Amino acid sequence: MISVNKTLAVAAGLLLLLSCNRNENVMHLTGQVKGLKKGKIYLQKVKDSTLVTLDSLVVDGNSNFDFTTEIEDPEIFYLSVNRHNSINQDTSLMFFGEKGDITINTSWDYFSAEARIEGSETQKKLEEYEKMMSRFREKNLELVAEQLRVGNDSVKRDSLAQLAGKNMTRSYLYTLNFALGNKDSYVAPYVALADAANARLKYLDTINNSLTPEVAASKYGKALDEYVRQIRELEKTDTTGTK
Repeated sequence: MISVNKTLAVAAGLLLLLSCNRNENVMHLTGQVKGLKKGKIYLQKVKDSTLVTLDSLVVDGNSNFDFTTEIEDPEIFYLSVNRHNSINQDTSLMFFGEKGDITINTSWDYFSAEARIEGSETQKKLEEYEKMMSRFREKNLELVAEQLRVGNDSVKRDSLAQLAGKNMTRSYLYTLNFALGNKDSYVAPYVALADAANARLKYLDTINNSLTPEVAASKYGKALDEYVRQIRELEKTDTTGTK
């Protein structure tokens, strides 16, 4: 009987351990879309270059949502809504998901603008980055609008084009410096690929080599390493072809 009890105790312990391990690889997302009375809420992510729906729920009066999905490393997810007969175009919210409990509270009228995301340290780092990048984007829009206003004045248009080029260069430098300064964050390889993919190989290679082992082994860390490898091979081919 003692042997049986010990066996049962060991089995129970193993089941508990397996359960804990499974829970460690899960993202639990909850929240509310205030003002959404009827429609559908989706949890999505990009897989093999295609946006796929991981889970969804129908809203009929209660706009609270509760999603659970498996996750290995922090990565980009999308919370999207669809309300029948609506012209609202702000219907998708990008966020950096990670293991554990994450909460997103927002409203239907200002879906992305009023979103409050809690529980993801990687998301906080992304928001820090995006706060500065939004300034570069706003400046670029201002310069484009100014170019349209000056019409056929080639001197002013050329001057504005130069300013736009400098603004773009500054945004690249910010992205590169941000990635280098946050080598222990999963955001680093992501922003390098998303916003600085056209940067010189030596800069991308420096970022790639600076990543901590944990980040380098993540989804975006591996993607950056593969991208750098492909660019290096292309440059070798081009050099060989010109000889």
